[in-house]
Amino acid sequence: MIDKNILEFYKQTSSYTDLGLYRDFAKNLPDDIVELCQLQRNQIIHPIAFKNKEIRNSKNCFWGDMTQISDMRLLREDDILPNSISMLAELMRRDNAYSHNREAKDKIFVTCRGQALLLAAILKAKGIPARVRSGFAEYPCNNGYYWDHWITEYYNSKDNKWILVDADCCSNDNINFDIYNIPQDKFLTVERAWLEFREKGITSLKLGHAYYGSGEDKLIEILVTTLFYDFHCLMNDEIIYVHHPKYLKDKDFKLDKNDLEELDELARLMLDPDKNFNQLNDIWNNKAKFRIMTGGTIN
Repeated sequence: MIDKNILEFYKQTSSYTDLGLYRDFAKNLPDDIVELCQLQRNQIIHPIAFKNKEIRNSKNCFWGDMTQISDMRLLREDDILPNSISMLAELMRRDNAYSHNREAKDKIFVTCRGQALLLAAILKAKGIPARVRSGFAEYPCNNGYYWDHWITEYYNSKDNKWILVDADCCSNDNINFDIYNIPQDKFLTVERAWLEFREKGITSLKLGHAYYGSGEDKLIEILVTTLFYDFHCLMNDEIIYVHHPKYLKDKDFKLDKNDLEELDELARLMLDPDKNFNQLNDIWNNKAKFRIMTGGTIN
């Protein structure tokens, strides 16, 4: 059994997951995780849709009639809708019927982080322990690369375990597992990837990142950035894409032996965040450089 204090911690909200006056609205959304995810999925278009000309000109794709959307509209709204309350408020502004029938023109355009964040916020509003996780997955693109991917992890009190669920993935018809109960081997946690990289000198996996792209020369940036995304998520601080640890950016990610060993320790603890919760919390509270971010208007 997981310590009740840990479960209470993951019921708490951050400035990213608190829904404010929309909390009661969220409580009344479906309790069934599959129904909840499917409903949420019909409110959001992943910006990747705009990169595919066939989808962009489709009147009848998964996301609806894409021709309704003007070329003048923003193609990615993560920067202006960085938290769950802003996403939900904007959805209600465009069409206050939170339903499966939302037209494409009234959907918001956010990536997997937004989907994971909104689902976690809704679950927390329902009193369910939930946390956002940032790692890597091959299944969203199915092109041999493990791209950075954000999903939600919630605590199933009936089975007394954490369950990984993906509210975002919808365009890959070749998924052969339950995305509402994702097997551990289908989501590569960043701490496992980091330790493989450190122990073997180079990861055998092809990693990609929306911010850094892909390639062996980008591995350090990809892994360290994602490691801090996930660490902050585990501490209920779901930072946005443009936020990076300032001390690492100042070094241009040229890590010395001490830097690497510190991150090794962090990754090992993150392998079992519940067992090591107190140690992770201690790092969070006492290693200020791990919390000081830069990016966007923060410098």
